[in-house]
Amino acid sequence: MHTSPHVLALASAFFSAIATILIQQGLRRSNFYAAFWINVAVGVVGLWTAVLLFVPRETWDRSAVPYFVFSGVVGTAGGRLFRTVAIDKVGAPVAAAIFNLTPLIATGLAIALLHERVTAPILAGTLIIVAGTVMLSLSGRYVGFQTRHLIYPVLAATCFGIVQIARKMGLSQAGPLFDAAVNTTAAMVAATTFVVATGNRRALRVDRESLLYLIGGGAAENTGVTLLIVALGFGDVSVVTPLIGTAPLFVLLLAFVIPGGRRQLGWRVVTATLLIVLGVYLLTGAKRL
Repeated sequence: MHTSPHVLALASAFFSAIATILIQQGLRRSNFYAAFWINVAVGVVGLWTAVLLFVPRETWDRSAVPYFVFSGVVGTAGGRLFRTVAIDKVGAPVAAAIFNLTPLIATGLAIALLHERVTAPILAGTLIIVAGTVMLSLSGRYVGFQTRHLIYPVLAATCFGIVQIARKMGLSQAGPLFDAAVNTTAAMVAATTFVVATGNRRALRVDRESLLYLIGGGAAENTGVTLLIVALGFGDVSVVTPLIGTAPLFVLLLAFVIPGGRRQLGWRVVTATLLIVLGVYLLTGAKRL
């Protein structure tokens, strides 16, 4: 059975959206230090458990470790830290919109470093998905944040865009599950170092309800990252990464089932949804599902 990178990428986007909603709920009575550290810790436990159960020791390929250590520190640790702060400071819909700079960064680097062939439909699909998801997320009309706080989602998008290239290069030498575990372990070391160095160990104490939300968010986040790495193993960065940008669509849909999260449908939502559908069609039309 053929494994479609498009389906894997969209599934990754869906889990990323679930993580965004759960992290936002967990942040109501906790802090971004706890959310950040718990998110990464859940990934370490889950991924290494999966590796020990399903990946034979003789197949562990250490040749790609440097790529995924870099990916873990810059993308998983740095990117998730800025992502968590962004959700806390500007809200999930606005943060998710700005995260969509990631496809543009990753696509540009894929052309420059991996010499991937980016066709007109792929480029058009990338731009349309970015435009549609930004319009969709901003239709939530979140207000009350300071403009300078937009730097956090911008930094997160930059980190995520850069590491897609490192992950793709590393996958040419090793399998996705082991690589994801190495990636998250490097992030755990970086996250712990950051929390200890900034003197915020006490901030890791949270109440039970917040802990459950943050653990759920961590599980969803790391499932999404694993699916993303698998998708990169089957498809080009320039195709997979823009589809990850559909996460804000899922964020908005999930907001309807969260108490206090419902938003009225308007012309912006309808227009943005059509743009996203068109963008996905252009991407999957260039390479069949």
